[in-house]
Amino acid sequence: MSGDVVNLRMARKRRDRADKAAEAERNRFEHGRSKAERTLARARNDKAAREHAASRRETDETER
Repeated sequence: MSGDVVNLRMARKRRDRADKAAEAERNRFEHGRSKAERTLARARNDKAAREHAASRRETDETER
């Protein structure tokens, strides 16, 4: 009756870490964007806002 002795506490911790790592990987895939992607999106939004503001007509409130 020879077998490997397993420390159940350590095995449980190892299993829990693997589960957390798998969940983190799923969350990164579903929700995450790299910093470069966030920066690029922010720059594009800022440029679009500037172009939109630049094309607005000026209204003179005294003419009304």
